[in-house]
Amino acid sequence: MLTVADIMTKDVVTVTRDTNLRELAGIFETRRFGSLPVVDEAGNLTGIVTASDLIEQGRNLHIPTVISIFDWVIPLQGERTLERELLKMTAQSVGELCSNDVVTISPSDPVSTAADVMSDRKLHALPVIEGRKLVGIVSRIDIIRNMVPK
Repeated sequence: MLTVADIMTKDVVTVTRDTNLRELAGIFETRRFGSLPVVDEAGNLTGIVTASDLIEQGRNLHIPTVISIFDWVIPLQGERTLERELLKMTAQSVGELCSNDVVTISPSDPVSTAADVMSDRKLHALPVIEGRKLVGIVSRIDIIRNMVPK
């Protein structure tokens, strides 16, 4: 049975939380990646940033709908949603833009597990970690390549 370690890309292009957004955009443009793992100095996975995260910076700000009861103004989506949206739109670095809630997989997991996770979560790539250390990345194309007999 094929494992994630058998098909993953081991030489992973990464960014740090300090990477500026112009540099990030350049990597997305030249390397044609849809997402990049965010790592610390020790190579530990700390987040993930996607091209969609970067595109969201250019969208219009959605002012939340509110209910006014007496002297209270209550946002229907919550203040946190507006705050997160504002932070992403004004981000200057990857650390301000990336998601810290990363779906990962282990190198010893079967390829079928990676396919299930990607399909269920609608993800195009999964960082592969051992402990907290990034050891690779597996993408949909890696799985597709290995479906074709050699």
